[in-house]
Amino acid sequence: MRIILCGFGVVAQSFSNLLESRTHDLYSKFGLKPRIVGVFDSKGCAYDETGLDLKKLNKIKKQSGTVRAYDKSIRQISGKDIIENIDADVLIETTASNYKDAEPGMSHIISAMKKKMHVISVNKGPLALAFPSLMELATYNQVMLRFSGTVGGGTPILDYAKNSLRGERILSFQGILNGTTNYILTNMAEGMSFDDALKDAKSKGYVEADESLDLDGLDAAAKLVILANWIMGKKVTMPDIMKKGIRKVSVDDIKNAQKNGSAVKLIASCDKELELTVSPVEIKINDPLCVNGTLNAISFTSEHSGTQTIIGRGAGGIETASAILRDLIDIRKEITKS
Repeated sequence: MRIILCGFGVVAQSFSNLLESRTHDLYSKFGLKPRIVGVFDSKGCAYDETGLDLKKLNKIKKQSGTVRAYDKSIRQISGKDIIENIDADVLIETTASNYKDAEPGMSHIISAMKKKMHVISVNKGPLALAFPSLMELATYNQVMLRFSGTVGGGTPILDYAKNSLRGERILSFQGILNGTTNYILTNMAEGMSFDDALKDAKSKGYVEADESLDLDGLDAAAKLVILANWIMGKKVTMPDIMKKGIRKVSVDDIKNAQKNGSAVKLIASCDKELELTVSPVEIKINDPLCVNGTLNAISFTSEHSGTQTIIGRGAGGIETASAILRDLIDIRKEITKS
């Protein structure tokens, strides 16, 4: 299976390491022989239709900060040119999420699908702004669009709701979908001010370069869009979400919640009236949803099964890379069926 990688940051590097370490296992278990034939980052590209040397690719990226130095004889072309001119079966989109116009990820995904490539995206921007139309484009071009890593990182939240609860009717769900804000609110509950808790989260590398993505609820809202479309069959995008971040959560709010046996958490929810909101909410300490630190948790309420909660780590390079691999195996299985 020939793969083009858009972006070569932490997630894509973790994915290439994962492929290298599991070469024999993937073939023996799933008949999967992945070959990365093209990769590009913000400074350049590398491509080889026979397959790139992944060990060399990772080494070059660490040494020079770009894949451009992989082979100096390679003509440098744009990422879009690689997608349009190199034969591949799957495009993996890992560039940074952009909630203004979703570029460059949106163009990468559209170009790939028009070329009949299957797409795996961990970039939430295109899905948050155009989920319904991207799914329609995938159907029209008879390709698969997968995005397990966009919600919950390595925790299979989307897969659980879609497959483990198959046959059930999910009535509503609510969850902590952003580990950064959960970490900040946990520290505030332990006595830190908002500013100190934010500074601590930044020092540990938990906060996005654009902090508003975490603090103003944009990241959680994007994940809510994906969940609502995929699980509830809605046709919504980011502007349909009522969102409020955590910047105005005060130490007094935290203390008042504690007096009530609760904690303040940034909760993304789709209620029984199918209203979509992201907002700080008081959650009882003994509620399974009330997890601390960088953990994510989501509770699904079904017609017959009641409420079930799934908890796990929401982000991280290797966790998200494992979600990409799950999607790749899924695509392989679907191809062999047809």
